[in-house]
Amino acid sequence: MKKHIILFAVACLGLSSCEKVINLDLGVTSPRLVIEGNIYNKPGPYTVTLSQTVDFDQSNTCPPVSGAIVIIADNHGLKDTLTEKDPGTYITSKIAGVPGYKYSLSVSVNKTTYTATSTMPAAVSIDSIFFEKFVFGNFDMVSIKFQDPVNIKNYYRIIEYYNNIRNTDFNTLTDDVYNGMGIRYSIMADEKNQFLFNPDDSITIWLESIDKGVYDYFRTAEINDIDSQSATPANPLSNIGNGALGYFNACSFTSKSIVYK
Repeated sequence: MKKHIILFAVACLGLSSCEKVINLDLGVTSPRLVIEGNIYNKPGPYTVTLSQTVDFDQSNTCPPVSGAIVIIADNHGLKDTLTEKDPGTYITSKIAGVPGYKYSLSVSVNKTTYTATSTMPAAVSIDSIFFEKFVFGNFDMVSIKFQDPVNIKNYYRIIEYYNNIRNTDFNTLTDDVYNGMGIRYSIMADEKNQFLFNPDDSITIWLESIDKGVYDYFRTAEINDIDSQSATPANPLSNIGNGALGYFNACSFTSKSIVYK
């Protein structure tokens, strides 16, 4: 999908970017661990999923990794050893997502330990959500407006749910040139991705406030998608150490929903 950002401050500016799809380079001879973990500013439990890469010429389904020791701790002394609910899916029991807290993740598999940290930023509220026509074609976009906090470095990830189905594109934004400004961010419906709007369709937008390590992961995933024709595509820049792929994300989010009429 194509995205458009419009700033409503002294002047209006437009910015477009390409479709954001994560491409992991699976053409490797040795399997690598893939970790995906999220903690939110909402009540848990939260989930960490573990899987393993396969060679490019094999099935593109990455097998789950069971039997790991997965621990999440915060910088206020709370430690949570996760329980494996389903193969490769580990859930918390007591850790809580609090803006301003720093979280550490430890995953031990086959005598190897992988670690990551992520600090949860403060949430940024969505002021409004609405539909509008794309200026260069007869297409509808769902748009949000929000106010970027002044004098604070912010990184954002925007997620769309279409009739409760998550759009797998990842929309990232930083306030490098927008600090303290009002931002309008639009996601255009795309027939290719089956997100054209019909009457009574429900759209929900999440505005995630993320830290730089998580932003770097999704931003490099976008760049890799643009360079996907390369013979040797690189993996996204993970914030997890010791050679694991994936990310660990402690983020706060706000959301708004709208029904298409």
